[in-house]
Formats: sequence, structure tokens, C-alpha cells
Amino acid sequence: MKKTHSFHIPVMGIGFTIDTPLKVAQYGMDSVISLVDDILLEKLRKMYSEKFDIPYQEITEKIDDFRAKRITSYLNLLSDLAEKKFEDLKQMTSKKGDELLAYIQMLPDNSNLKADFKKLTSKGFSFSEIKTWASQNLVMGAIDVNIMTKVDKDNYKKGEKLPVEYNDAHAALRGFAKSKLNSSVVLSAGMNPRLYSYMGQFNDFFPDENGNIKKRIILKVSDFRSALIQGKFLAKKGLWVSEYRIESGLNCGGHAFATDGYLLGPVLEEFKTKRKELQEAIQAVLNQELLNQNRMVPKQPLSIEITAQGGVGTEEEHSFLLEHYDLDSVGWGSPFLLVPEATTVDEKTLDKLTKAKENDLYLSDISPLGVPFNNLRNNTKDIEKQRLIDKNRPGSSCPKKFVAMDKEFKETGICTASREYQYLKIKALEKQDLTQEAYNKEIDKITTKSCTCVGLGTSALLKYNLDTKVEGDGVSICPGPNMAYYSKVMSLQNITDHIYGRTNVITRKDRPNLFLKELQIYMDFLNNKFEEAKTSMGRKEGKYFKVFINNMKSGIDYYQNLFNEVTTSFNDAKGTILNELEKTKTVLNQFQRELEAIPVKV
Repeated sequence: MKKTHSFHIPVMGIGFTIDTPLKVAQYGMDSVISLVDDILLEKLRKMYSEKFDIPYQEITEKIDDFRAKRITSYLNLLSDLAEKKFEDLKQMTSKKGDELLAYIQMLPDNSNLKADFKKLTSKGFSFSEIKTWASQNLVMGAIDVNIMTKVDKDNYKKGEKLPVEYNDAHAALRGFAKSKLNSSVVLSAGMNPRLYSYMGQFNDFFPDENGNIKKRIILKVSDFRSALIQGKFLAKKGLWVSEYRIESGLNCGGHAFATDGYLLGPVLEEFKTKRKELQEAIQAVLNQELLNQNRMVPKQPLSIEITAQGGVGTEEEHSFLLEHYDLDSVGWGSPFLLVPEATTVDEKTLDKLTKAKENDLYLSDISPLGVPFNNLRNNTKDIEKQRLIDKNRPGSSCPKKFVAMDKEFKETGICTASREYQYLKIKALEKQDLTQEAYNKEIDKITTKSCTCVGLGTSALLKYNLDTKVEGDGVSICPGPNMAYYSKVMSLQNITDHIYGRTNVITRKDRPNLFLKELQIYMDFLNNKFEEAKTSMGRKEGKYFKVFINNMKSGIDYYQNLFNEVTTSFNDAKGTILNELEKTKTVLNQFQRELEAIPVKV
């Protein structure tokens, strides 16, 4: 499918891109909605139904399969509203053509569409000619959805465990599959074999004889091996991965899935080198399985797209990633949090984001999923959490229970950020014979968990003045480290002009290159892990650090060759980058020497 723009807007949190397609799809921009919170989706469906005078019937929890039905209904509403805005734009029935001009102006300057429009309007023209041209040439942006595959909580009814298809991720997938959308599901957070197998129950995920797939699969991955394993697994179910979306392990927003020291540049290089191999290997598996299932085998090989995201911040970086690695699109996440025309962020949080500097953005342990989580210091949800700790009542009331998956104390699962879990965990801790220092350390580990499944959606409720009686007013937000270099609220035109190099919204001169920034974050991550482990280093830990350091050193070698060879990009920063790479290699050598000197506990 031909893309109008060379960027996409990834999913951000639970609520920050919850209605982004309704704001940007008419301009040909692709964006992604989170399907975690069906309660939030239902509230927004009601709000938009009232706003646009559309009949609304509440889908309550008493209705069978309410989660999937809420998701389907919301996606169908969003599809209808976005389609109408797009049709109005093409017919120039809204704002007398201003929307059409905005569509054209925001396109990249090298766009054939932009050149065609200029040619059409350079001489005399009629509105009917423009309408015909727009109808034939303009493309609406995709309304894609995201499912975190591991957030697949078991569900119960009257104390009885429901079948697996009622699990949260399964129900979300069904909600998308039954919607009218012709778009993609982004599968993130690792492999879920049961969920992947379940996809095979929906015909929309299978290709027709011409290779068209109504519901496409995008896999978010951080390395080539993972892409190949998951791609083949899905192909064995007759399912094709249309896009591999490579995300930096740590230089990203939200949950950070650190690799074993694999850096973004070398990972992208491997995808570039092995792209054809990946496509052909998986195509062979797919074709055989489609035959086994007596399904249609496409006449031509299916295509794949390779995209990337995580820390990109300038037109130079954007263009380099596209051209050097043959990417189909580059994701721009955190900067869009400062664009109210694109994302949904309440005013108080927006103000905090504009003022955030490097020290305000940190990799935290607050996520109940037990995965490192990029956090904004002093966000209102964490302040709310601290107030409860100070009252000696740590933990959340857990009103939504989307990540109530820990089964240490209860078979039905409890969220580690909940008051119930933290009370039980602290009681168990008190029975242990710990020193005061060790006890305090364990208490901090328990109480640091924050109710993110609520906090990441609250901003949308505050922005639209919706009821927050159940949720409270605390907002969690998860920008990537790149947010430090953006300091003002932007329009959609501002950010697209920045992406395409028509303007520069970054006023600071000290922003590091995206590859260098990721390397610095990985070094901090390694240092913290190493300090934690070196007092009780076992064989497993020793092997992990050895592999990690060697991968990092290989990555630095790759970057040294890259920046020495590239002549058309990064010339102003090349000297600084090469100097920093050499310094980092020296530090890694020191880590290696320390590691070899530590006695390994058997």
C-alpha cells in the first residue's frame, strides 16, 4: 500500500492516541490506538456519539462478551467519523477547501502528489477538476490498533474461569477482527502462542488470490531473530506478517524491552541485508500452510514492509533511516505528545512535558508488568501514589484490573500495584529476618509499582472533562528520552514541517545523535545491572554480561565504520560522535576487566 507520509504515529500509553486517527487520518497520516482499556473506549464512544448526534446504546458488563463488543463498536464509530472527515476534505465541503490545502501543505516536498497538485493548480482550474483529482489520488491514513500480547489476563464470571477466548488480549483481537476496519494490528511485548493461534479463526487475516489482506499483522520487534521466529510461527498458522516494526530497546517511550546489547543501527543493517531472505523463507512456510488449510494461495509473493521507531528527532535522522536502511516509514512518538491536534493530553501534563529535561525522564520500575518503564518524574499519578505511602496505605484500589495477573497470593490474579497485593507482600516480608536496610530496600521495590493501567488513560478523561470518580485525577505518562529536546506545544503543521526539514522546532544545540543517545542509555542500563549483580555474580549472570558487552562492542565497531564511511549525513556532528564512540569502548573494556576479576558463585 502506497504511503502518503514517510512517518507514522505509534501507540502512546493507553489514552494519548486513543482518538488520534480521528484527528490525523484525513491528512493521510497513519496512527495506532491502544486496545487495553475497553472502559475508556466505551466512555469515548458515548462522548463522540453525543457530539455527532449518533444513536448510542451502552454496552455494559452484564452483556456477554462486552469487552470485544465495546472495542468493535468504538472502532466502527471511529472508522465512520474518520471516513466522513476524509470525504468532506475531498469534496471541499468543510472550511471551503482549507482542509484540502492543509493535506497538501503537510506532504513531504518530494511528494509526487504535491507536485501533481501544484501542476493542476498552476493555471486555470475549476473546483470540479480538483474534486475529481482529490477523489482519485488522496489516501486516508490507517486506523491501526495495538495489542500488548502479554496483557492477556484470565477472566471470571460468578467465580468460574471463562474460556481462553475471553482473556483480555483474545477479546481485544476479536473486537478488532469483527470491526469494519481495513487496517493492521500491531502485536507488541513479545510472543503469545495461544493468541497467535487464535488469529487463525478470523478470515480477515488471510490473503485473497491477489494478495490482499483486510486485517494485516504488524510485529513490533527489537532484533532479526525474533522477527524470523515469530514470522515463521504465524506463517505456520497461514498468517502473514505484513510489516516488521523495529523499535529501539531503550530509546523509546512506554515499556522498554532491552535487548542483550543489540543496538538499533546494527539491527537495522541486518534487516536491510536479510530482507529478501526473511520474506522468502516465511513465504514458503505460508504457502504450504495455506495449501494444507485448503485456502487461497496468492498468485504473487506477498510483500513486507520494514519500519523503525525510537528516538528519531531531526529531518537528517529521519531521512538517513529511510534512505540508508531502505525503510518504508519511521515512527515519531514522544514529540507528538506536544501536538494537541494529534494526541490527547490534559493541560497540566502538557505543561510538565514542555518543561521536562533529561533528569525528569528516567527508566523506572513502576510498571506492574515488571518491565522497565520510561517515566516522567513527579507525574500526578506518582504523587498520588506517594501520598498513599505516606498515609501507610500503599497501593491502588485497582478499579480496572487489566494487569491483575500475579498469582502469588490468589489464583484469579492480583495487580502488583494494588493495595491488596502490597498489603499481603509487606505482611510476608515482615516474617522474614531481614536487616533494616534490606527490609527498606524490599519495601521500596514493592511500593514503587504504580497503577499505570488507570494512569495512562486518565489524561483523555481530563482533556474531555469526563467523569474521573472511579479513576481519580492522577496521570501517568511515558515519554521517551527524546522529549527533553522539545519545549513547546506545536501544531500539526509545525511538527510535519520539522519532520520534513522545512523548519526546526528544537532550539537546543546539545541534542545527541539518536544512535549515540541510545548507546548512552544502554551504558547506563548496563552500569545499573552490573552494580546490582556484582556482589552475587553467578554463572548465568556472568554469561549475560559477557554477551551484552560483546554485542555492545560489536555495535560500536559498526558505528565507527558507518560514520567514517557516510559522507552525506551527520557531517557537523561526526567528530563528536566518533570521539564518544571511542570513549564508550574504553569504558566497556573496563567493564570486561572487572567482570573477569569477579569470582563466580556456583
